[in-house]
Amino acid sequence: MHKYIIMTLIGTDRVGIVDRVTKRVLEHHGNIEESKMARLSGEFVMLLLISVPAPQTEKIKSSLADLKNEGFHIFLKETKTGRTADYEGSLPYRLIVSGADHEGIINPITHFLAEKNINIESMDTSTSAAPMSGTLLFTMNAIIIVPSELSYHTWSDHLTEIADSMNVNIDISPYTG
Repeated sequence: MHKYIIMTLIGTDRVGIVDRVTKRVLEHHGNIEESKMARLSGEFVMLLLISVPAPQTEKIKSSLADLKNEGFHIFLKETKTGRTADYEGSLPYRLIVSGADHEGIINPITHFLAEKNINIESMDTSTSAAPMSGTLLFTMNAIIIVPSELSYHTWSDHLTEIADSMNVNIDISPYTG
């Protein structure tokens, strides 16, 4: 029987962080089921779902928690299942928002999704300089799970209106994995 642990790690970016973490996971016969890692400003951030044989659970948690001694902020949480909950009958969509960066792009979109009981399965945002002008451009890429009882045009048309009011582009397409 396996147990599942969600781990977050935040610390000053330097070479070898992923090596140190994965070595500890492997030492306790654990496996990284899912992960997201990014350098945000000068900090390195990891989000991991780790599966581990039940008898190794406390040992791996202790080993990973010891990374605090290297200056990392660590959070560990056991979870009951290794996979995200299935939303029976719900439909997955990819949502891409892009345009000139300005304050307040994310909240109106995520607020509307929450009001409609649309779950955000994953979301990544970034900014980059436009090639010619150097204007800061914003991009949001999300996978959303829409309840089957919502008609497509009911929610997608409203998201398009929100995007138009913020002068950003929005692209919605079925997500196939």
